[in-house]
Amino acid sequence: FAQANPNRRRHSLDQLFFLASKSVWLLIRPDTLLLLLFTLALIFLWSGRAVAASRSLASALCITLLIGVFPLGNLVMNPLERAFPPNPAITQPAGILILGGAEDIGPDYTGNMAQINDSGDRLIAAMQLARQFPEAVVLYTGGKVALSPVDEGVFEVGPDILRQLGLSEDRLIVEGRSRTTAENATFSRAIVADVEGPWILVTSAFHMPRAVGSFCAAGWRALVPYPTDYRGGSFWDQVGWDLADNLADLNTGVKEWVGLLAYRVTGRSSAIIPSGC
Repeated sequence: FAQANPNRRRHSLDQLFFLASKSVWLLIRPDTLLLLLFTLALIFLWSGRAVAASRSLASALCITLLIGVFPLGNLVMNPLERAFPPNPAITQPAGILILGGAEDIGPDYTGNMAQINDSGDRLIAAMQLARQFPEAVVLYTGGKVALSPVDEGVFEVGPDILRQLGLSEDRLIVEGRSRTTAENATFSRAIVADVEGPWILVTSAFHMPRAVGSFCAAGWRALVPYPTDYRGGSFWDQVGWDLADNLADLNTGVKEWVGLLAYRVTGRSSAIIPSGC
């Protein structure tokens, strides 16, 4: 009972953190704030405050034009993507850790075909590493984003893609319950607690600082960060009208910085920008 009580408390705290993170982010994400600014202009107009409405509308329009023309997402993502070098030197890893999030499910008329999204480089890099190091096990960690962790093995879209790409079943370990990066780290560590490193950690470059911080806080050692899926780049070379992509990148970058701060404050990460562990 004494052991069950701390576990139950930890589960409740994880649930609260999960709900709070989703709710708060929904309110503070850049596209939501932009929508609220347009909504505020409409409210001012309905209430007969024409001057306030025009100012709010002008502000919203200027911000929209600014985001549409300039790749502001690069400014927030570049520091994250450069925290760890690409193509690190690796010798005889014990395993390859792949963070979920690159998988997608096709529409019903495709038979729910397994597909990859814009983070698909994670799976490509993982398979390249698996062929380069045939003795290393491959641990895929990631489950369905739901209110409660799903049962083990329920969400296997990502692992199925790896199997289809030729990864043998005897090398694959699946952790299919985690919904957050912190849960990726803790649930995976519980599975391979007796397997010493080094372990190659594969995730998107912008997400690597939070991933390394979470895994270090969960007790992992001898991690080799292997960033993929670079999205930033030169600011001035990408100037031009592209509202959809620029806004998406800005959302991604801001979300990651907010996540880094939240993880550090709650002890789920060893540092805001860790150097390794």
